[in-house]
Amino acid sequence: MATELLPPLVLRHRRGLAVIAAAAPLLVLLAAVAFPCSPVAVRSTELVELTLLAGAREKDAVCLDGSPPGYHLQRGFGSGAHNWLVYLQGGGWCNTTESCSKRKMTELGSSKYMEAVNFTGILSNRHHENPDFYDWNIVVMRYCDGASFAGDAEGQDMDGTKLFFRGLRIWEAVIDELMGKGLATAKKEVSVKCLSDAGFFIDVKNLSGERSMRSLCSGVVHLQNVKEALPKNCLAEKDPTDCFFAVELTKSISTPTFILNPDYDSWQIRNVLAPDGSYPGESWSSCKADIQNCSSNQIEVLHGFRKKLISELKVAEEKNDWGLFIDSCFTHCQTPFTISWNSRISPRLGNKTIAEAVGDWYFGRKEEVKRIDCEYPCNPTCSSSLPTA
Repeated sequence: MATELLPPLVLRHRRGLAVIAAAAPLLVLLAAVAFPCSPVAVRSTELVELTLLAGAREKDAVCLDGSPPGYHLQRGFGSGAHNWLVYLQGGGWCNTTESCSKRKMTELGSSKYMEAVNFTGILSNRHHENPDFYDWNIVVMRYCDGASFAGDAEGQDMDGTKLFFRGLRIWEAVIDELMGKGLATAKKEVSVKCLSDAGFFIDVKNLSGERSMRSLCSGVVHLQNVKEALPKNCLAEKDPTDCFFAVELTKSISTPTFILNPDYDSWQIRNVLAPDGSYPGESWSSCKADIQNCSSNQIEVLHGFRKKLISELKVAEEKNDWGLFIDSCFTHCQTPFTISWNSRISPRLGNKTIAEAVGDWYFGRKEEVKRIDCEYPCNPTCSSSLPTA
């Protein structure tokens, strides 16, 4: 049985790599500067099995429940044999002992529940689905620590057993293992870039006036000792919780990064702006289930959310070597799904799909790739068939 990759930013440097761990998927792209053309190879899509990290317990690099973390590796071929795409799975966070105790009983807290996965979208090895990266070595690093691969602490479960908050160690140990599987033999001159997919979370008040997202992030930062992984220049001036949000993290990131985010992010609208309990009765239930059901007054509230998101994205927009694709679709993660990434009904900005825009940015086919969509419902390519979270 296959597992669907679920749709969490902390900068880490390790052996020449740069990575942002986010609550939504993040990809690190490594390729030789010279990218030669090659014939299209036809390969069948198949399940990619889970590989458990060797010596995980000895390295103290374990999931919440103490089980070894895992990853999926699909080997590259042809001209892509020495290029690597490392995909960090997303899946939110746990910020209390209770929520982490529940999480450890799922695939987001234990490898005991992880299964093989189908690689689609940017992970696909089919040229027509993924024309720029189909022949690369592609790794999906499974997320089982609950703090964006950034924590390093221990806690006690409600039943008296240990909870392991070892995301940072997991990241470092998996990269070390991948070094022995070919990552270390990548050509010396490489272009290392990052892509953040639906990871630009904002500190906004919910409908009842509470900053519930800030409360959640504060719990994660303190419970899992995330402070040690946050930018020192930010910590010198701000509270650690401030430094966990994308707008502050972005200021400290020097690695070229592409921000892919819907400005009507379905997950943030449902869980940050309008979480259950923040509005009377069922007044927002239909709207947050499907943006097409929203009243004119509710749409104005969503426009306000968009306005704050766009304002905070200015810090990324002003960076010369960064890229932006901010569509006005009601969706969440878009890279791992073929329908969003590169299909007949994919969202388009400037008549470019997400796959085309990312490729243009990564390979320098365009001088600048920074596009921000107009307000909903202006974009006819925003299909109601797109996945939401």
